[in-house]
Amino acid sequence: MGAVIRKAVHAADGEQLSLYTVTPQNESFGACGVVIMHGAGAGDKERHLPFAEDFAAHGHPALALDFSGHGESTGELLHLSLRRRRDQAVAVIDEVFGSERPLVLVGFSMSGQTVADLVDLYGRRVAAIVLCAPGIYGSDAWDVPFGAGFTELIRRPESWRDSQALDTYARFDGRALLVVPEQDAVIPEGVTELLRTALATRADFSDLRLAGAGHQLGIWLADQSQARSDIISTLLRPRPSVQVLETGPQSTEFPQISRRPEPPRGGGSVSLWASSACRAAR
Repeated sequence: MGAVIRKAVHAADGEQLSLYTVTPQNESFGACGVVIMHGAGAGDKERHLPFAEDFAAHGHPALALDFSGHGESTGELLHLSLRRRRDQAVAVIDEVFGSERPLVLVGFSMSGQTVADLVDLYGRRVAAIVLCAPGIYGSDAWDVPFGAGFTELIRRPESWRDSQALDTYARFDGRALLVVPEQDAVIPEGVTELLRTALATRADFSDLRLAGAGHQLGIWLADQSQARSDIISTLLRPRPSVQVLETGPQSTEFPQISRRPEPPRGGGSVSLWASSACRAAR
Protein backbone atom coordinates (compact mmCIF):
# COMPACT_ATOMS: atom_id res chain seq x y z
CA MET A 1 0.00 0.00 0.00
CA GLY A 2 1.66 3.22 -1.18
CA ALA A 3 1.76 6.52 0.68
CA VAL A 4 2.18 10.22 -0.04
CA ILE A 5 4.82 11.99 2.07
CA ARG A 6 4.54 15.74 2.52
CA LYS A 7 6.63 18.18 4.53
CA ALA A 8 4.70 21.13 5.92
CA VAL A 9 5.09 24.04 8.32
CA HIS A 10 2.35 24.86 10.82
CA ALA A 11 2.17 28.09 12.82
CA ALA A 12 1.44 27.39 16.49
CA ASP A 13 2.46 28.62 19.94
CA GLY A 14 4.32 31.55 18.37
CA GLU A 15 6.53 29.18 16.34
CA GLN A 16 6.76 27.65 12.89
CA LEU A 17 6.56 23.90 13.45
CA SER A 18 7.95 21.56 10.82
CA LEU A 19 6.22 18.23 10.27
CA TYR A 20 5.85 15.28 7.96
CA THR A 21 2.48 13.88 7.03
CA VAL A 22 2.33 10.40 5.51
CA THR A 23 -1.00 9.63 3.85
CA PRO A 24 -1.90 6.14 2.61
CA GLN A 25 -3.13 5.92 -0.94
CA ASN A 26 -5.79 3.51 0.33
CA GLU A 27 -6.83 4.31 3.87
CA SER A 28 -8.05 1.44 6.05
CA PHE A 29 -11.65 1.42 7.24
CA GLY A 30 -11.76 2.97 10.72
CA ALA A 31 -8.18 4.22 10.37
CA CYS A 32 -6.52 6.07 13.24
CA GLY A 33 -4.36 9.15 13.02
CA VAL A 34 -0.89 8.19 14.24
CA VAL A 35 1.12 10.92 15.99
CA ILE A 36 4.86 10.23 16.46
CA MET A 37 6.71 12.48 18.89
CA HIS A 38 10.47 12.63 19.44
CA GLY A 39 12.40 12.93 22.69
CA ALA A 40 14.55 15.71 24.10
CA GLY A 41 18.02 16.94 23.13
CA ALA A 42 18.78 16.26 19.48
CA GLY A 43 15.49 14.48 18.84
CA ASP A 44 13.69 15.36 15.60
CA LYS A 45 11.07 14.12 13.14
CA GLU A 46 13.55 12.81 10.54
CA ARG A 47 14.41 9.65 12.48
CA HIS A 48 10.70 8.78 12.76
CA LEU A 49 9.77 9.09 9.10
CA PRO A 50 10.31 5.35 8.41
CA PHE A 51 8.02 4.52 11.34
CA ALA A 52 5.34 6.87 9.96
CA GLU A 53 5.65 5.20 6.57
CA ASP A 54 5.19 1.79 8.18
CA PHE A 55 1.93 2.86 9.80
CA ALA A 56 0.75 4.29 6.49
CA ALA A 57 1.56 0.97 4.82
CA HIS A 58 -1.12 -0.50 7.11
CA GLY A 59 -3.59 2.17 5.96
CA HIS A 60 -3.23 4.59 8.88
CA PRO A 61 -2.28 8.24 8.18
CA ALA A 62 0.64 9.38 10.31
CA LEU A 63 2.50 12.53 11.24
CA ALA A 64 5.85 13.26 12.84
CA LEU A 65 6.70 16.75 14.05
CA ASP A 66 9.62 18.81 15.28
CA PHE A 67 8.82 20.54 18.56
CA SER A 68 10.15 24.12 18.77
CA GLY A 69 13.91 24.30 19.13
CA HIS A 70 14.26 20.94 17.36
CA GLY A 71 14.96 19.97 13.77
CA GLU A 72 13.53 22.46 11.28
CA SER A 73 11.12 24.20 13.63
CA THR A 74 11.74 27.71 14.91
CA GLY A 75 12.38 28.63 18.51
CA GLU A 76 15.00 28.01 21.15
CA LEU A 77 15.19 24.72 23.02
CA LEU A 78 15.83 26.59 26.27
CA HIS A 79 12.40 28.24 25.94
CA LEU A 80 10.53 24.97 25.39
CA SER A 81 8.66 23.28 28.26
CA LEU A 82 6.52 20.20 28.79
CA ARG A 83 3.43 22.39 28.67
CA ARG A 84 4.49 23.93 25.36
CA ARG A 85 5.23 20.47 23.94
CA ARG A 86 1.66 19.48 24.69
CA ASP A 87 0.24 22.69 23.24
CA GLN A 88 2.29 22.36 20.06
CA ALA A 89 1.27 18.74 19.59
CA VAL A 90 -2.39 19.68 20.05
CA ALA A 91 -2.17 22.42 17.43
CA VAL A 92 -0.62 20.05 14.88
CA ILE A 93 -3.02 17.18 15.65
CA ASP A 94 -6.06 19.40 15.30
CA GLU A 95 -4.75 20.84 12.04
CA VAL A 96 -3.89 17.48 10.44
CA PHE A 97 -6.48 15.11 11.91
CA GLY A 98 -9.36 17.41 12.81
CA SER A 99 -11.60 16.82 15.81
CA GLU A 100 -13.04 13.35 15.22
CA ARG A 101 -10.48 10.85 13.98
CA PRO A 102 -9.36 8.40 16.70
CA LEU A 103 -5.69 8.70 17.62
CA VAL A 104 -2.68 6.50 18.22
CA LEU A 105 -0.04 8.42 20.19
CA VAL A 106 3.59 7.31 19.92
CA GLY A 107 6.04 8.96 22.30
CA PHE A 108 9.81 8.55 22.61
CA SER A 109 11.71 9.36 25.81
CA MET A 110 10.51 12.79 27.04
CA SER A 111 7.35 12.36 25.00
CA GLY A 112 6.29 9.66 27.43
CA GLN A 113 5.08 12.64 29.46
CA THR A 114 3.64 14.39 26.40
CA VAL A 115 1.54 11.34 25.51
CA ALA A 116 0.04 11.39 29.01
CA ASP A 117 -0.69 15.10 28.70
CA LEU A 118 -2.50 14.46 25.42
CA VAL A 119 -4.47 11.55 26.87
CA ASP A 120 -5.66 13.92 29.62
CA LEU A 121 -6.83 16.34 26.96
CA TYR A 122 -8.30 14.04 24.30
CA GLY A 123 -9.72 11.38 26.61
CA ARG A 124 -11.23 8.35 24.90
CA ARG A 125 -10.47 9.69 21.47
CA VAL A 126 -7.03 8.18 22.15
CA ALA A 127 -7.48 4.54 21.18
CA ALA A 128 -3.91 3.37 21.65
CA ILE A 129 -0.55 4.55 22.94
CA VAL A 130 3.02 3.41 22.29
CA LEU A 131 5.66 4.49 24.82
CA CYS A 132 9.27 3.97 23.67
CA ALA A 133 11.88 4.23 26.46
CA PRO A 134 9.52 6.76 28.06
CA GLY A 135 10.30 9.35 30.65
CA ILE A 136 7.91 11.08 33.06
CA TYR A 137 8.43 14.19 35.20
CA GLY A 138 7.36 15.66 38.51
CA SER A 139 4.36 17.97 38.46
CA ASP A 140 6.38 21.01 39.55
CA ALA A 141 8.55 20.78 36.40
CA TRP A 142 5.67 20.72 33.91
CA ASP A 143 5.46 24.44 33.15
CA VAL A 144 9.14 25.33 33.70
CA PRO A 145 11.19 26.27 30.59
CA PHE A 146 14.07 23.90 29.97
CA GLY A 147 16.55 26.75 30.38
CA ALA A 148 14.99 28.19 33.57
CA GLY A 149 15.42 25.54 36.24
CA PHE A 150 13.84 22.47 34.63
CA THR A 151 17.05 20.42 34.75
CA GLU A 152 17.57 21.12 38.45
CA LEU A 153 14.01 20.06 39.25
CA ILE A 154 14.16 16.76 37.40
CA ARG A 155 17.55 15.86 38.90
CA ARG A 156 16.11 15.68 42.38
CA PRO A 157 16.15 12.02 43.48
CA GLU A 158 13.02 10.20 42.32
CA SER A 159 11.23 13.45 41.45
CA TRP A 160 9.28 11.47 38.85
CA ARG A 161 7.29 9.63 41.52
CA ASP A 162 4.69 12.41 41.73
CA SER A 163 4.20 12.69 37.97
CA GLN A 164 0.57 13.14 36.96
CA ALA A 165 1.33 10.80 34.06
CA LEU A 166 1.12 7.81 36.40
CA ASP A 167 -2.50 8.56 37.33
CA THR A 168 -3.34 9.20 33.70
CA TYR A 169 -1.89 5.89 32.55
CA ALA A 170 -3.57 4.01 35.40
CA ARG A 171 -6.94 5.33 34.13
CA PHE A 172 -6.26 4.65 30.46
CA ASP A 173 -8.32 1.73 29.14
CA GLY A 174 -7.32 1.65 25.50
CA ARG A 175 -4.50 -0.38 24.05
CA ALA A 176 -1.04 0.36 25.48
CA LEU A 177 2.38 -0.87 24.39
CA LEU A 178 5.51 -0.20 26.44
CA VAL A 179 8.67 -0.57 24.34
CA VAL A 180 11.89 -0.82 26.33
CA PRO A 181 15.47 -1.22 25.09
CA GLU A 182 17.74 -3.96 26.34
CA GLN A 183 20.00 -1.33 27.92
CA ASP A 184 18.77 2.11 28.96
CA ALA A 185 21.37 4.39 30.52
CA VAL A 186 18.98 7.36 30.69
CA ILE A 187 15.63 6.25 32.14
CA PRO A 188 15.80 4.84 35.69
CA GLU A 189 14.40 1.33 36.07
CA GLY A 190 12.08 2.70 38.74
CA VAL A 191 10.37 4.89 36.12
CA THR A 192 9.84 1.93 33.81
CA GLU A 193 8.44 -0.23 36.60
CA LEU A 194 6.01 2.47 37.73
CA LEU A 195 4.83 2.92 34.15
CA ARG A 196 4.45 -0.82 33.68
CA THR A 197 2.31 -1.05 36.82
CA ALA A 198 0.17 1.94 35.85
CA LEU A 199 -0.43 0.75 32.29
CA ALA A 200 -1.40 -2.73 33.46
CA THR A 201 -4.15 -1.32 35.70
CA ARG A 202 -6.88 -0.91 33.06
CA ALA A 203 -5.29 -0.85 29.63
CA ASP A 204 -5.04 -3.69 27.15
CA PHE A 205 -1.33 -3.79 27.88
CA SER A 206 1.72 -5.37 26.26
CA ASP A 207 5.41 -5.02 27.04
CA LEU A 208 7.95 -5.36 24.21
CA ARG A 209 11.69 -5.58 24.84
CA LEU A 210 14.07 -4.74 21.99
CA ALA A 211 17.22 -6.83 22.14
CA GLY A 212 20.39 -4.92 21.27
CA ALA A 213 18.81 -1.48 21.60
CA GLY A 214 19.80 1.44 23.83
CA HIS A 215 17.92 4.53 24.93
CA GLN A 216 18.09 6.28 21.55
CA LEU A 217 15.31 4.12 20.14
CA GLY A 218 14.31 6.59 17.45
CA ILE A 219 17.74 6.42 15.82
CA TRP A 220 17.99 2.66 16.33
CA LEU A 221 14.55 1.90 14.92
CA ALA A 222 15.14 4.00 11.80
CA ASP A 223 17.49 1.23 10.58
CA GLN A 224 15.58 -1.72 12.05
CA SER A 225 12.62 -2.50 9.82
CA GLN A 226 11.89 -5.81 11.55
CA ALA A 227 11.80 -4.17 14.98
CA ARG A 228 9.40 -1.51 13.69
CA SER A 229 7.25 -4.25 12.24
CA ASP A 230 7.28 -6.04 15.60
CA ILE A 231 6.05 -2.90 17.35
CA ILE A 232 3.24 -2.25 14.89
CA SER A 233 2.07 -5.85 14.73
CA THR A 234 2.18 -6.16 18.53
CA LEU A 235 0.10 -3.00 18.81
CA LEU A 236 -2.43 -3.93 16.15
CA ARG A 237 -2.98 -7.67 16.38
CA PRO A 238 -5.61 -9.46 18.50
CA ARG A 239 -4.08 -10.94 21.65
CA PRO A 240 -4.76 -11.65 25.34
CA SER A 241 -5.07 -8.64 27.62
CA VAL A 242 -1.58 -8.92 29.10
CA GLN A 243 1.41 -10.35 27.30
CA VAL A 244 5.19 -10.00 27.59
CA LEU A 245 6.94 -10.46 24.27
CA GLU A 246 10.42 -10.53 22.78
CA THR A 247 11.24 -9.24 19.33
CA GLY A 248 10.59 -11.65 16.48
CA PRO A 249 8.18 -12.24 13.61
CA GLN A 250 4.62 -11.22 14.51
CA SER A 251 1.18 -11.32 12.98
CA THR A 252 -0.01 -8.10 11.38
CA GLU A 253 -3.73 -8.48 11.96
CA PHE A 254 -5.58 -5.60 13.53
CA PRO A 255 -7.10 -5.45 17.03
CA GLN A 256 -10.64 -5.75 18.24
CA ILE A 257 -11.08 -3.58 21.33
CA SER A 258 -14.43 -3.19 23.07
CA ARG A 259 -14.77 0.20 24.72
CA ARG A 260 -17.84 2.07 25.90
CA PRO A 261 -18.22 5.42 24.12
CA GLU A 262 -17.65 8.51 26.24
CA PRO A 263 -19.42 11.76 25.43
CA PRO A 264 -16.93 14.31 24.06
CA ARG A 265 -16.06 17.30 26.18
CA GLY A 266 -17.65 20.52 25.11
CA GLY A 267 -20.41 18.89 23.09
CA GLY A 268 -20.43 17.66 19.53
CA SER A 269 -19.88 14.15 18.27
CA VAL A 270 -16.61 12.29 18.18
CA SER A 271 -16.20 9.28 15.91
CA LEU A 272 -14.78 6.53 18.15
CA TRP A 273 -14.54 2.78 17.98
CA ALA A 274 -17.61 1.14 19.47
CA SER A 275 -16.40 -2.44 19.15
CA SER A 276 -13.16 -2.36 17.16
CA ALA A 277 -10.06 -0.24 16.74
CA CYS A 278 -7.88 0.67 13.77
CA ARG A 279 -9.53 -1.95 11.59
CA ALA A 280 -7.71 -2.65 8.38
CA ALA A 281 -9.18 -3.15 4.95
CA ARG A 282 -8.65 -6.81 4.23
